Amino acid sequence: MTDDEMVEALRTAARAGTWPPPATPEAVAAAEKTIGFPLPPLLRRLYLEVANGGFGPAEGILGVRGGAAQGNFRDIAELYEDGPDPSGHIPAGVVLIYDWGCTIWSLVDFRDPAGAMWCNHQGERWPQGITLAEWLAGALAGTLTVHSLLESEPTA
Repeated sequence: MTDDEMVEALRTAARAGTWPPPATPEAVAAAEKTIGFPLPPLLRRLYLEVANGGFGPAEGILGVRGGAAQGNFRDIAELYEDGPDPSGHIPAGVVLIYDWGCTIWSLVDFRDPAGAMWCNHQGERWPQGITLAEWLAGALAGTLTVHSLLESEPTA
């Protein structure tokens, strides 16, 4: 699925849902400043053109300032204010975007324009081998589940 096709698919889904309105350019710029990396182009487009979070699996990903919150977390920059991970295990530029519960997070790599996806589970982190577009396509198709996510964990 191309970026344009993903944007259109999520626009269609947004019309049927109750997602927040798109983010302001100022909110996106503030998040990028806090994180220290530009958003991957697809994520930037989705925040600015579709909705400020709320899309993706279940209740959707976190937005930037003023957008969709998840649990106790208000936005992606709030999670990053003290650095990517105070323990030093999550690399700089890898950003938490979705909390699956039970210490399982999906993260997007802002260092990669394609938005490579990572998983964090009980202190272990690994690249999933898929992009943000593929991750969102799985969410739209209903094939992205916590079980499929954990199956991407490398075996020792």
